[in-house]
Amino acid sequence: MPTKQNFRCLQILLIGLLLILVLALASCNPTPVKQSADLQKLRVVATTTIVGDVVAQVGGDLIELTVLLPVGTDPHSFDPTPQEIAAVADADVVFANGAGLETFLDPLIENANAMDKIVPVSEGIELLRFAGENEDEHESEENEYQYKGTDPHIWTDPNNVMAWVQNIERVFGELDPANTGVYAANAERYANELQELDAWIREQVAKIPPKNREIVTDHLIFGYFAKEYGFEQIGAIIPGYSTLAEPSAQELAALQDTIQTLGVQAVFVGNTANPNLAERVAEDTGTQLVFIYTGSLSDIDDEAGTYLDYIRYNVGAVVNALK
Repeated sequence: MPTKQNFRCLQILLIGLLLILVLALASCNPTPVKQSADLQKLRVVATTTIVGDVVAQVGGDLIELTVLLPVGTDPHSFDPTPQEIAAVADADVVFANGAGLETFLDPLIENANAMDKIVPVSEGIELLRFAGENEDEHESEENEYQYKGTDPHIWTDPNNVMAWVQNIERVFGELDPANTGVYAANAERYANELQELDAWIREQVAKIPPKNREIVTDHLIFGYFAKEYGFEQIGAIIPGYSTLAEPSAQELAALQDTIQTLGVQAVFVGNTANPNLAERVAEDTGTQLVFIYTGSLSDIDDEAGTYLDYIRYNVGAVVNALK
């Protein structure tokens, strides 16, 4: 008859054999090591918060996105840091607005050897040119995303952003063909939202009497919006497409005369511009000053945290001021 001690030894032996069997089976069917999802993501850089939001809508969870310009930064005057140059150097693709907006990309391209990574999302869109200049004089510069004498504020018309979506989807499909269907589905969904936004804008603009559809801004930001939705951009505090220009005393006086002669109801000032001159013009002409968003979104939880919110906010501000 086995003793209690022998029984205990037998029990230990059986447990040991069982552990050996489990380990042997595990070695035949090893548990896959979980791969980090980030290792499979495209490394994507967008220049502005507006471009970045549209890129994010198409790329979704398949991309790792870095936006160069912080919220509230004027793209006309941005100066990149060494960290931002490094982000461009490490990226698979860099999406820019194009049309001459991002002059700050010059040093990034030079220092990061990144010319072949730059994709202007506005490629293929017919650009508006500065009034009164010879169109033949404005050939593209050495860098294909830059143009002289053109209006870079393409995003103010959501129909142009639909073209952005197509360009972004195409590039993602080329870089990551295994997920082409996902990018296409994201692009289609977002394009539908942009079409709905366009219809909403037309409904809102209809509330403004045609005689009141005259816009004065801090700089010439609304060219594409005005052309698409039946406004006239009659002037700007800074007579150009960049906030870096400075108006002369004669230009300011002429603008004030125009505002008073036409009975313009509001001067619109962007969130990235210095409002001092606009405040002076509004005070001198007795015109209300209305703040809008121009070259940047707001923080994500605020009123213009996405491109769709940005457009809705600006259209609401314009309609309320002019109707």
